[in-house]
Amino acid sequence: MFKRLVLPLIVLAALVAAYFAVMLNWSYSSGERAGWVQKLSHKGWLCKTWEGELALVSMPGASVEKFFFTVNDDAVAADLNRYMGRRVSLHYDERVGLPTSCFGETRHFVNKVIPVDDISLSPGVVVQPTHPVPAASGPSAP
Repeated sequence: MFKRLVLPLIVLAALVAAYFAVMLNWSYSSGERAGWVQKLSHKGWLCKTWEGELALVSMPGASVEKFFFTVNDDAVAADLNRYMGRRVSLHYDERVGLPTSCFGETRHFVNKVIPVDDISLSPGVVVQPTHPVPAASGPSAP
């Protein structure tokens, strides 16, 4: 009787755990998106995740496309908060097959944030931000 009831439940629980382990560690795709971080919030009833929004602008005057993403790492979320409102490049992994929103509201999980200084206006046209040149501190000695 024990083998007929408990053993199938143990096998089923092991299969479900293996499925989640594979889906959380396997990436369907990975890539980079560049834009301006508009929103980042820590949300969820039981499973708290960081949910964000990146504004993608391809050309001045074009409509803004939004890239929605999830962050599981608090250190990456702290970096995103530090660069809020600045242009950044986000590295993400796309994970499919996660059946609940407990792991995140999106399929795109950001794991790296890189600040970007140059602004691409169109293909081949890049504006470099101006950085102040340090003033000379008096006459130089020979």
